[in-house]
Amino acid sequence: MAVTEDFAPRTAIVTGSDSGIGRATAVALAEAGLDVGITWFTDQAGAEETAEEVRSHGRRAVVARLDTTNLDDAGGVIDSMADELGGVDVFVANSGSGASVPFVEMSLEKWREVVATDLDGAFVTLQAAARRMVAAGRGGRLIAVTSVHEHQPRVGSSAYDAAKHGLGGLMKTVALELGQHGITANCVAPGEIATPMTGQTDEDPRGTDRPGVPLGRPGDAREIAAVIAFLASPAASYLTGASIPVDGGMLQMGPQAGSHLPDDEWRKV
Repeated sequence: MAVTEDFAPRTAIVTGSDSGIGRATAVALAEAGLDVGITWFTDQAGAEETAEEVRSHGRRAVVARLDTTNLDDAGGVIDSMADELGGVDVFVANSGSGASVPFVEMSLEKWREVVATDLDGAFVTLQAAARRMVAAGRGGRLIAVTSVHEHQPRVGSSAYDAAKHGLGGLMKTVALELGQHGITANCVAPGEIATPMTGQTDEDPRGTDRPGVPLGRPGDAREIAAVIAFLASPAASYLTGASIPVDGGMLQMGPQAGSHLPDDEWRKV
């Protein structure tokens, strides 16, 4: 068993990095000195803007379209980007989607779409990156962006919750299997973050009141990116199999929130 102790990352791929958490992560990794692969699904212009930010820090940027529901092709996209970058030392599985639909009304088609994007596609792309890391023999960092709903459910999010729970479990198994190669596997579990996914594009979350969150506001995408950048760094060499909530304390509310709810509005989507 050979464990790489002198991990020195040079290249990264961040899926779904055309906006939000993905863009902030790509830029944070560029600031840390890494060349970055950037993927997009619907927003090519956004991906190119991310690439310009990466290049503004003196790093290379490679851009490609990735459809994580196209399971036959998704792994090949990662391989092609790794070839162009000269390898992949850090891989961030950030692409995701959701649906706000009550369980009894959820169609199988919508269920499959969300699970394919958030879990199946993550499996395929993580596996492609992991195989490259094992073959290179330099160690590596696999990081999945899950959600607080990896840990606690949300009404109307059955497919999303199932996929994020599954992704968290997958990463724990990956941590067990790939530790011998000096590859760590961790999750970052964001709470409410001001991004396009929450309808808060480019908003300053510090001006938004969230009484149910101990820190009193949503998070900023850069606050998630900072944790991901740490996990991607040599400083995180002894951290694997973990899921780190970055949620302003939301998960700690638990019974405190439940016992203080004044009505049944929480039961509705």
